[in-house]
Amino acid sequence: MAIQNVTMDAVDFRYLLLENYKRLRIQEKQVIALLMVDHLLRGGNPLITGDLLSLKMNYSVSECDSLLAGLVKDGFLSYDAGEGKMRTSLDPLKKRLYSLFQTDLAHAKASVSSASRSEALSRLYAYFEKRLNRTLSPLESDTIDSWLDDAYSEEQIEDALESALASGKKTIKSVDKELRTARKRSDIEKEGYSGISDDWDQDILKTIELAKAKWKEDEGK
Repeated sequence: MAIQNVTMDAVDFRYLLLENYKRLRIQEKQVIALLMVDHLLRGGNPLITGDLLSLKMNYSVSECDSLLAGLVKDGFLSYDAGEGKMRTSLDPLKKRLYSLFQTDLAHAKASVSSASRSEALSRLYAYFEKRLNRTLSPLESDTIDSWLDDAYSEEQIEDALESALASGKKTIKSVDKELRTARKRSDIEKEGYSGISDDWDQDILKTIELAKAKWKEDEGK
């Protein structure tokens, strides 16, 4: 299933139950009971009792009553009064399963995003070092990392480097300026204005220069 936003109705309840019942500490006999309850509800039986469940399972009525009572106690099943009639509902279980599903989706998405970002950074580091013909300093690597945080694409970053090199500039500062200029131009074309300043933050510049000097000093030891 694609990693995207989905509704609870779009997820197969039975699949989620079989995938996650161990995580919810549901016993196997309870799983069978829940699947049977779901089957009977789908068959048009709004109220599931021990008597009805016993007709479909190899358990006595008292054993089925006990199973149903345990499922209610554990928060997997409910009996709700609506329109003067008592109805059995699996909504408590479905909501818990759906919550687990959403959590797993979020983790999967984060994992894919993290892996994709790591690959993008590796390509960018290699590209910069090849084009600059030198090893990047830790701070320069962090700056490239920050460009991805600012939602610049690999292509935009590489284009900015090429544009800076074409102007005879080989510093991270010049690449950053190219990126900011391009984004400002795009913002103005789309929105009529841009919140990006033309000025490079002097404090950041000083920090980069100090770090660069320290890096070269350490390298020479």
